[in-house]
Amino acid sequence: MLSLKPFWRCNDLARITRPHWTVFRSANTEAGGKNALSNTILLPKTRFALRNEPSKDEKIRERTCEGLYRWQWDNAKGPLFVFHDGPPYANGDLHMGHALNKILKDIINRYHVLNGRRVHYLPGWDCHGLPIENKVLKTLKKDVHEVSAATIRTEADKYAREQVQSQKEQFSQLGIMSAWSPDTTYRTLDHDYEMRQLRIFQKMVEKDLIFRHHRPVHYSPSSRSALAEAELEYKDDHVSHSVYVSFELDLGKHEGTSAVLQELVTKYPKIQLLVWTTTPWTLTANMGIAVGSEMMYTVMSKKDKSEDGVFVFATDRQPHIQGILEEIGLDTMHGQIRGSDLAGASYRPIFSSLQPESSSFPVITSLHVTSDSGTGLVHCAPAHGHEDYLVFRNLDLLRSPTSLLCHVDRLGKFTDGVKEIVGEKGEALVGQEVLGDGNRAMVMLLKELGVVKKIQRIKHRYPYDWKTDKPVLIMATSQWFANLDAIKDDAIHALEDVEFYPSQSRNRLQSFVKSRSEWCISRQRSWGVPIPALYHRPTSRSILNSESLTHILRVLQEKGTSYWWDGPVSDFVPPSLRIEGEDVNNTWEKGTDTMDVWFDSGTSWSMLEHLEGQSQRPHFADVVLEGSDQHRGWFQSQLLTAVGSAEAEKNDVSPYATVITHGMVLDEKGKKMSKSLGNIISPMTIINGGKNLKKEPAYGADVLRLWAASVEFGRDMSIGPTVLSQCAESYRKIRNAARFILGNSGDRRLPELERVPYEELPLVERYALHRLYHLDTVAREAYKTFNFPKVVIELSNFANITLSSLYHDITKDRLYCHPANSPERRAIVTTMQHILENLTTIMAPILPHTAEEIHQTWYGDSSVSSVFTQPWRAPPSEWCNEAVESEMNILLHIRGAVLKALEVARRKQAIRSSTEARIELVVPTDATYRGLLRREEDFLQQLFIVSGVTLTARDSTLGASEDVIGEASWSPSNTDSDEVIARVRPATDHKCPRCWSYTRPQDETLCKRCSDAIAVRL
Repeated sequence: MLSLKPFWRCNDLARITRPHWTVFRSANTEAGGKNALSNTILLPKTRFALRNEPSKDEKIRERTCEGLYRWQWDNAKGPLFVFHDGPPYANGDLHMGHALNKILKDIINRYHVLNGRRVHYLPGWDCHGLPIENKVLKTLKKDVHEVSAATIRTEADKYAREQVQSQKEQFSQLGIMSAWSPDTTYRTLDHDYEMRQLRIFQKMVEKDLIFRHHRPVHYSPSSRSALAEAELEYKDDHVSHSVYVSFELDLGKHEGTSAVLQELVTKYPKIQLLVWTTTPWTLTANMGIAVGSEMMYTVMSKKDKSEDGVFVFATDRQPHIQGILEEIGLDTMHGQIRGSDLAGASYRPIFSSLQPESSSFPVITSLHVTSDSGTGLVHCAPAHGHEDYLVFRNLDLLRSPTSLLCHVDRLGKFTDGVKEIVGEKGEALVGQEVLGDGNRAMVMLLKELGVVKKIQRIKHRYPYDWKTDKPVLIMATSQWFANLDAIKDDAIHALEDVEFYPSQSRNRLQSFVKSRSEWCISRQRSWGVPIPALYHRPTSRSILNSESLTHILRVLQEKGTSYWWDGPVSDFVPPSLRIEGEDVNNTWEKGTDTMDVWFDSGTSWSMLEHLEGQSQRPHFADVVLEGSDQHRGWFQSQLLTAVGSAEAEKNDVSPYATVITHGMVLDEKGKKMSKSLGNIISPMTIINGGKNLKKEPAYGADVLRLWAASVEFGRDMSIGPTVLSQCAESYRKIRNAARFILGNSGDRRLPELERVPYEELPLVERYALHRLYHLDTVAREAYKTFNFPKVVIELSNFANITLSSLYHDITKDRLYCHPANSPERRAIVTTMQHILENLTTIMAPILPHTAEEIHQTWYGDSSVSSVFTQPWRAPPSEWCNEAVESEMNILLHIRGAVLKALEVARRKQAIRSSTEARIELVVPTDATYRGLLRREEDFLQQLFIVSGVTLTARDSTLGASEDVIGEASWSPSNTDSDEVIARVRPATDHKCPRCWSYTRPQDETLCKRCSDAIAVRL
């Protein structure tokens, strides 16, 4: 047996083979139009259009989208399949990321419907949060302080609902199988949704996972709210004014310090600590200087200027800051001191000259001090740094939360409190933005005090508010937090039995969970779900416990969550907190914080908890699929809220079984799409066309879906005019392959009794079914593993190469010219209909509109049930025939040699069409080619699309005759011993006016095949 690669993959076939439609043009072009033979030729005829018409999609959509979803939910008998939809934000028109996301989800859902599963899929929308609030304020043309919170909530609710409706209409044009009614979709502003969310919050409160704390958080002045890590974007090109400043040790407070330090103090009248910071505005909040315990520090001074004393900095940093040291004038080294020996010293605040009565602050050791940057001495402002805060808390240096120094308000501006530190000169700072003019004013003040040794503009990585694209600051505020340290181990364990596509995304999600200790869940905005905490005015204590929440949620269940804002506080204070004779409305007040929107959407898994059949399943959702940014967002918040609110025996179970991640959609140059670059492509424009249809043609939904299925979605992907044009061409070839079958089947299914049994099918038909079996097998596995590009590649190859370039090409003659009911033609139609049945099913998840149109055309009835109501049936196992493939591979390689020889003849202009030629095959006589020698010459004539084939056994004395006009050869081993030679000679017979092949004897009107065909018709 020869070991050959399947010929259908050979590029030469697609390159050399040309369509032969011209052979079958109407025969009345012959003999001046007098020939009436054209009526005897069975040319393709179908109602299935050559090109897809986007306008038809809307007519098909009801059957294959909303109607199908309801049908399968009521009729499917298979196991439950739950695809949980991560809610897009209800703000603005859809972009390509939305389209990619929803189409990928839909492909998966449709695949499971075809496999008999009962699919649960509820599209949702994330409806709260700052972007909607900002949109409302922009529409009202007012600042947040000029509009009442009640007005903001009313207008935001209205706007969000309008956006949901707009996006719903756009999503439906993508061909999404879903029912879009209120009961089969969800919104985070729905009353039932908000109450489920609050009950999950209550469970986390009952498990002591929710607490209030005054500590530094990421705070966005542009949003005027605290932010979670998931709401940050880090930019590498942020520019800051960094400064090198000096702090002077308090030489009068060195008792109890190390002997090394005491010796240093006795030697030098002035000891200055050299510190570098990128946030000069935080220096008014300085409460300490940290050093590395095991790091060595160099002591240097200016030559002959002992009055300036000595400067201290990390020894390892000296090569990196040598230029700074030279500018200061430090050139004389006085030794080194270990960081642990510096600990315990005190220093005077940097503004002590302006406030002489100010206290001194300590030098401490901390693990977050490294020799990677700066001077190795770190300015600590616990109100403005997470690590600073933690080290001060661990060293018990904070007497109370209010002892944190913070002089910044919620607008990001210096408060009047800065004057307590800076004195009268602080007046120039008050009201200045610390991330703008306030920072520059601070630098000028430091220069005036003579403590600035160097100012540098640096470009570095800095966090930004992802909603406003403005820089954030770290600032101590009182916020509500979720304790993640208590549940992160369970969360990590819950991911162990979760599958990830691509597999490396597991590490990304796990690392985000591991790196978080707390989750700041409160926001200082108007539009959101309230955190229903009560505050006791006389003592400033907050009340948020199981009892208070039980009472409050009972009220909100009856009157709606908006009643928290509108109702009197007396309605929410439980009996246990009331004191007889006390005016409840004056003693208590309601909290004004809203919940982080990630907590909103993160509790959406609760909708799935009580689905029918859910109790027997380990996970609520079989699959979730979102963009890669959701590893720090929705994927994480789903996991944390589910684990955090679960019963003890289920607190290590993930809410989802499979996580699929897709990348971002870029333009064709690999750039992020943005309005400023003008490179945004709208999915609606792709479907319906733009203003200029020549530049932006209407491709329809299925071309867009084909693009989504063809990209390696696990990474970032590109789209643009060139990519879309290529997708449209691929779609056209798939469509035309189906159209050819429909045209030659008469737009009808061949009745079973007229179909030719498999065992009676000729070799090439069995080969086509073998390739179909391979396609079906590969497609099933690819759909199962979410490898949609593999489906597209195999589907396109089958349509382009197996069908268009081979099977359809070589069967046209028999289809058009054989009698309609001849065994030969019925064998082809039988095979084609088998192909179309499976091909339609395979393409259906990706191209539902096209599959539905094929299905309707074939049944000839637009009211026929959807193609998806028929289960995906596996092809019979007998179609998988390796012996057929092996034999056909040999024949197809030989066909390749024949085509090359015909091309030689064409270049010589000896022939125009391959039917003007006959082929002589010179073949070896060994066992390898016995199968070939047994083949009928008529079959080979059909395979090569020529007017005659003769087989000649190889003879060493045989030479080419003079009438050979083209020659080529093929050998499986590249040796002469098994070489097959294809020789092209002019056809000896005459052209048949009916089939245009050169097989008509000179004294006959038609060739024998056509004479017999007409006789059958008559």
